[in-house]
Amino acid sequence: MGGVLRAEPVWVETFTGLRMERFGRLVRVVRERGGDGPGGGRPWCLPLADRGLLVAVYCRTNLTMRQLAPLFGISPATACRVTQRLRPLLALEPAPKPVADVERLWIVDGTLIPVRDRTVGASSRNYRFSANVQVIIDADTRLVVAAARPAPGNKADAHVWRESHLPAAAAGMTVIADGAYLGTGLIVPYRRRAGRPLGQEEDNAEHRRVRARVEHTFARMKNWKILRDCRQRGDGLHHAVQAIATMHNLTLAR
Repeated sequence: MGGVLRAEPVWVETFTGLRMERFGRLVRVVRERGGDGPGGGRPWCLPLADRGLLVAVYCRTNLTMRQLAPLFGISPATACRVTQRLRPLLALEPAPKPVADVERLWIVDGTLIPVRDRTVGASSRNYRFSANVQVIIDADTRLVVAAARPAPGNKADAHVWRESHLPAAAAGMTVIADGAYLGTGLIVPYRRRAGRPLGQEEDNAEHRRVRARVEHTFARMKNWKILRDCRQRGDGLHHAVQAIATMHNLTLAR
């Protein structure tokens, strides 16, 4: 059975938002991380570029394997093996070391992602079983710097921040956050005291204006529909967030 989708410009740009040269860079990264190996069995029936596109289509559309497989002319079992094999290899690269004497501003925030796995999520304020995913972005470039492992959605942002690897990744950097991160050492908005005027409305307005960039990043990342209703279990959501952050960064790269 022949497939419809191939790693051609029309399909790559439609489903990944990447131009072909940047998609080629993504494929090279996957190859360098061992993605072109047979995986301990027969050789893959699709070339690596097509397998990379398959993972992107899955994350973009959130189709089931039974729906996805005919688009590439493979079986649902093969489609499942491809996604399980390649998605971890799209992990976000560690943040580069800041250049000396160059001050950078980072922004952190968390978002709730609906999940089916009850061991990953919890009943949360959006009235669904969700996971709390924390992301740091660079305020200037809007690139994703780091993403923490998902935590149950009923945990407070400050608690998830402290338990994640993000404080170590942001050590020595200027990081701003919203009022949910009070007491974490991050830069948060001024709070109104009882019976006293705030007096820092302009500072808080500027803080909101800058911090909105992380909300815009979440909105772009959630164009990948797997982050609207993740059916994956275990580390599936974590790998999906990492892969989408990588493709998001490639889209914005100059």
